[in-house]
Amino acid sequence: MLNYILRRLGYGLLVLAGVNLLTFFLFFTVNTPDDMARLNIGGKRVSQEQIDKWKAERGYDKPLYWNARADGGGRLTETIFWQRSVSLLRLDFGRSDAKQSSDIGHEIRTRMGVSLQLAVPIFVLQLIASTAFALVLVFFRATRIDFWGVVLCVVMLSISSLFYIIVGQYFFSRVLKLVPISGYAGGLDAVKFLVLPVALSLLSRLGTEARLYRAMFLEEIGRDYVRTARAKGLSETVVLGRHVLRNALIPILTSAGSYLPYVFLGSLVFESFFGIPGLGAYVIDAIAGQDFAIVRSMVFLGSVLYVLSYLLIDIAYTVVDPRVRLA
Repeated sequence: MLNYILRRLGYGLLVLAGVNLLTFFLFFTVNTPDDMARLNIGGKRVSQEQIDKWKAERGYDKPLYWNARADGGGRLTETIFWQRSVSLLRLDFGRSDAKQSSDIGHEIRTRMGVSLQLAVPIFVLQLIASTAFALVLVFFRATRIDFWGVVLCVVMLSISSLFYIIVGQYFFSRVLKLVPISGYAGGLDAVKFLVLPVALSLLSRLGTEARLYRAMFLEEIGRDYVRTARAKGLSETVVLGRHVLRNALIPILTSAGSYLPYVFLGSLVFESFFGIPGLGAYVIDAIAGQDFAIVRSMVFLGSVLYVLSYLLIDIAYTVVDPRVRLA
């Protein structure tokens, strides 16, 4: 397994290097440093002096790839590419392009904790609720409960998450006044601000996940080992819980694992609508403010999390199914 993990990490580094090069090329070819300066300074009339000052303050006054005026290794390191792209491989995110010029690394570390407070409960509860709901539908398969459960899943997955947010905020916050409509507080006070977004996110994804897991369970039910278990006199509850669920864990892990990066990166929609200062809201603010340094950093961080997530999923396969060997 160690050789497999090392090989996958090597592939991951190549992927990260490719993503890094591609994003740098796109950001600095489509938008030159002068264009970035104009977008960030704003206003109809921006002088060249203002542009040069903005570039000098943020290190964009250097050559892109090769600094012929520098000596030795400085010809390579004293460039925008090295300081704004290669540095990401060391997880050195630098400073933002905004007027405040904040430390991106510090913001990521601070905001990731907030995003985890929202995303971890969503991830765990979503997995439990979707799996349980799908098992209930399979237990009552070919009955009215199964039929109307599938209809409910289709209706739920057909509704946009924005609808759940707007209706939920109006009903639970404005009408019933059970929870704050938006905002965030630290410590235990965060619970009252996170209850509503967690519940609405769970509801918005329940139909999609439950219908998918139901299809996985129905496929497993037709296997020979299920007929053998029934022939031994095991009850349907035991067959579903002990055999079908266990053998369907691999596709469930694959499906649920694809959500892992969002556990760390946060939800763009929910954090923005509920005023939660996590990484999702950080990305939205950066896009709105044309802060390309933050956007590049978050794209790279997302790639890192995806590479690590799928490596963890592969390792988890060997835990839930001893027959799987990573070679």
